[in-house]
Amino acid sequence: MTDADFEAEVIGAELPVLVEFTADWCPPCRQMGPVLKALAFEEGDRLKVVQLDVDSNPETTNAYKVLSMPTFMVFRDGEPVKSMVGARAKRRLLEELADVL
Repeated sequence: MTDADFEAEVIGAELPVLVEFTADWCPPCRQMGPVLKALAFEEGDRLKVVQLDVDSNPETTNAYKVLSMPTFMVFRDGEPVKSMVGARAKRRLLEELADVL
């Protein structure tokens, strides 16, 4: 995902959207790749999962004041409703998402 399609893909989405603000140089971000793929597969009917590279997309990164990677933000109805920083296991991530799904 990019700054250019953030509005359509996240703000305009019907489902809640989990955005991972990530970077190629971030080892914890790379660790989250398989976790997010599994989450997208298992929860795809109630949650959209996308990644945004902070280095390639500074406009969105700055707009939401993202300073650490990985940062996870959940958007519902175009608004950020939850923010979490740091890598975590899938089980913990699901527990933290329970109140927004």
